[in-house]
Amino acid sequence: MPSGVSRLRRTLDRLRGRAIEYDLEPYGRALAQVNALEPEVASLSDADLAQRAAALRAQVGDGVEIEARVPQAFALVREAARRVLGQRPFDVQILAGLALFQGKIAEMATGEGKTLAAVAPVFLHALAGRGAHVLTFNDYLARRDAAWMGPIYQRLGLSVGVVQERMTAPERRSAYRADVTYLTAKEAGFDLLRDGLALEPADCVHRPFHFALVDEADSILVDEARIPLVIAGETGESAPGPERLDALVRGLRPGLDFDTDEYRHNIALTDAGTERVEKLLGCHDLQAPENLAFHAQLLSALHAEYLLERDVDYIVRRGRVELVDDCTGRVADKRHWPDGLHAAVEAKEGLRLTPEGAVLGSITLQHLLRLYRRLAGMTATAQAAEEEIHQFYGLRVAVIPTHRPTAREDLPDLVFTHREAKRAALVEEIGRLHRSGRPVLVGTASVSESEALALAIREAGIPCAVLNAKNDEVEAEIVAGAGALGAVTLSTNMAGRGTDIRLGGADGSQHAAVAALGGLYVLGTNRHASLRIDQQLRGRAGRQGDPGTSRFFTSLEDDLIQRYGVERLISARHLPPRQDPPIAHRLIGAEIARAQRIVEDEGFQIRKTLCAYSDIVEKQRRAIQRWRQGVFDRTAPFDRLTERSARRVELESLLGEDLLLEVERRVALVTIDRCWSEYLTEVREMRDDSHLLAFAGKIPLAEFHRQVGLGFLALEERIEDEAVRTFEALEISAGGVDWDRAGLRGPSATWTYLIGDNPFGAGGLLNPAHRPVVGLAAAAFPFLLLLHGFGQFWKRRRDRRARTAASSPASKSR
Repeated sequence: MPSGVSRLRRTLDRLRGRAIEYDLEPYGRALAQVNALEPEVASLSDADLAQRAAALRAQVGDGVEIEARVPQAFALVREAARRVLGQRPFDVQILAGLALFQGKIAEMATGEGKTLAAVAPVFLHALAGRGAHVLTFNDYLARRDAAWMGPIYQRLGLSVGVVQERMTAPERRSAYRADVTYLTAKEAGFDLLRDGLALEPADCVHRPFHFALVDEADSILVDEARIPLVIAGETGESAPGPERLDALVRGLRPGLDFDTDEYRHNIALTDAGTERVEKLLGCHDLQAPENLAFHAQLLSALHAEYLLERDVDYIVRRGRVELVDDCTGRVADKRHWPDGLHAAVEAKEGLRLTPEGAVLGSITLQHLLRLYRRLAGMTATAQAAEEEIHQFYGLRVAVIPTHRPTAREDLPDLVFTHREAKRAALVEEIGRLHRSGRPVLVGTASVSESEALALAIREAGIPCAVLNAKNDEVEAEIVAGAGALGAVTLSTNMAGRGTDIRLGGADGSQHAAVAALGGLYVLGTNRHASLRIDQQLRGRAGRQGDPGTSRFFTSLEDDLIQRYGVERLISARHLPPRQDPPIAHRLIGAEIARAQRIVEDEGFQIRKTLCAYSDIVEKQRRAIQRWRQGVFDRTAPFDRLTERSARRVELESLLGEDLLLEVERRVALVTIDRCWSEYLTEVREMRDDSHLLAFAGKIPLAEFHRQVGLGFLALEERIEDEAVRTFEALEISAGGVDWDRAGLRGPSATWTYLIGDNPFGAGGLLNPAHRPVVGLAAAAFPFLLLLHGFGQFWKRRRDRRARTAASSPASKSR
């Protein structure tokens, strides 16, 4: 039962209108119905169980609302899980499933069985025959969960597919045609972008988005949501000059030639530095319009050299720069820095430069997830992000109680004056615990820190396993063994790991011995910028009522404290001189917690602002895609190409109507794709330049929306004019068109990657001084502009089609 304090807090949350549900009584009736059906369903044979599931599917196919079939469906899944896996879902797992079915974010503690709880709501949504996606954090989890839960669905007559990174288009299409498909969110997004470039129906793999259940929901819906997924094509061009600029910036002097902001987000040349660079390059005016692109490359080189750190922000592996996700500590698959920054880091490390190519299509995970008609999610740490999840997705958080009471002890932080004292204390504490036989999990903030601490631990004679971005291929094996007697495991964060740590090792054979010692002891070596990441680390201990302990060791020299000036928030009388023992005053820990809240709010504001910039472009993408889809499936001919002309009359007699329409279709599709790609480049430049307008007294966001609104209206004319020019100049014979020679085959090579949407920090897009007017513009101006801009776009298209239908001899003859 909740305590009086907990009840008061929940009452206050309801009065404040927070999007959190603690009271699960609304699901209690359905749970009672599921439990009442259990004896009857348990008595069925396997054949009868499958027959019941088939009958349920037929009823849903006949139009019966799936809400009316919740008890039967959940009872069938519970029994199938018991027979297939030997695991009967607990009542709290059924409650979580009911919340997920209702489109909520179910917060379940680590180790409470989220993967199994998801099966019933996914099964019920899949009965409609329109596909249900389970979106996981990485390919390994998608593959594991499909193999683990797949037999339950199959016992009940549903097919299961899994999408992996290196699959072919036919393999992907087959996986998407399954009733239930396990995959990562980014693979779903990349496939959507590839489908948007398809020239033939056989090249498409997706079907319309119906339902998605998001695992590790806060990581995907919040941390990853603003990161654009990009599909790029070969341009034949390589970025000029990164090696030369890298050599130049190495000779610049900090504080004299360049400065950074207090948070080390942004870097810029001083006046003296600008003069020095101009002399070294023989450039008269670095700020002149003709030198802006070169100036941007120079800033990328500065950023790469002085703000990005190897084995913290990225690693070098197999001759490539691979980005490290600061939330998970793992390599961020397929992620690149944009705007020449990736090439600058490659030049810094002496690696071969990889071309960026032309961006052919882009979508953020946030906008991708909004395409699903119904969405739900599950995670262990949703409450800290509930406001953001509700604002961006309209989803509420349902807090699911644990099956057994939580027995974990969360000890107060130990704060030290300097890093060396913290490291020495960590090694001593780890040694003490190891000698007792108690397993220890140590969460570090970076690859370099994990390796340095591992070296110190081994020098103290303590064996340890290290899990970081350099060896994340073996993560499941390392994490699974972290609960064994005497185990010492170091990991760069634990978010999205997806593997439970069982006391007593992977098989649990030493469970009783480890539990008697107090269970898993989790040590954090830093406070993360996100409280949710710290909570996920803590949650590795105390799984399913097991004992456990967590504690964070921090120092006043840690990155979070230094970068955000926590020391300046503390009165001098409370700051002791440099010392080895921890600081005793509790005020220090309170100020560190306050800094975390400030940083989290800054991140929220950045994501809100970036969303305001990207929302209009996403609406434009959907408008262009609807236009393209009409041409693609031949339901809406490309008006300007079908107008009667001498060229068209000539080709109609040569090719015949059907082949001519196919030629026109191909020309239109490739032209739309090329013009949209060029437009995306222009939009990126507009956005990057918009914050400079603040110095002229303008609102950056409003000006950006004005520019892209006008640019989009001009895009239609550009597409139609370019298509007509291409069609008129096309070399066509009686056999058709040589598409390769005509340059209408589509991109010769494409690749996919993710980009950090704001690699240079918040200084440009979210200057604190501009935040009030940015918020005002985000609330009002874009909406009015969208109404006007899209109204004009579709009105012009309807008017043009009406004129074509009324006046074209070709249309009359047909």
